[in-house]
Amino acid sequence: MINGSCCCGEVRFELSEAPGMLGTCHCTRCRKVGASALVFVRADTFRITQGRDRISTFKAQPPYKYDRCFCSVCGTALGEVLSEAESFPVAANCIDDELLLENAFHEFVSEKPGWLTIGDGAKQFDGHPF
Repeated sequence: MINGSCCCGEVRFELSEAPGMLGTCHCTRCRKVGASALVFVRADTFRITQGRDRISTFKAQPPYKYDRCFCSVCGTALGEVLSEAESFPVAANCIDDELLLENAFHEFVSEKPGWLTIGDGAKQFDGHPF
């Protein structure tokens, strides 16, 4: 089992298998909520074990397609943990255990701040890659 949680520990979740991919989003929205590194999980491997009632949602508006969930107690960005999709992004910073993944892509590089230099060879996209 791979465990995850928010900063205060009110929200906890587990994954029965490792996420399939890691990506970095450079959109202004993800940067501001502190969730730029995202792992993509399958819904059938993800389970909230504590604090579902502590999760609040910031609804996406175009051109963004993913809502952003966060802990209503400490504000930790969680990704889209309340999604009903077959797979969805979870904020990588919430994973408590080691992940053996390398960054696969950068999205919304058109919104990347000038002070950030992308230092890996991952594919880059101006918007959503999928």
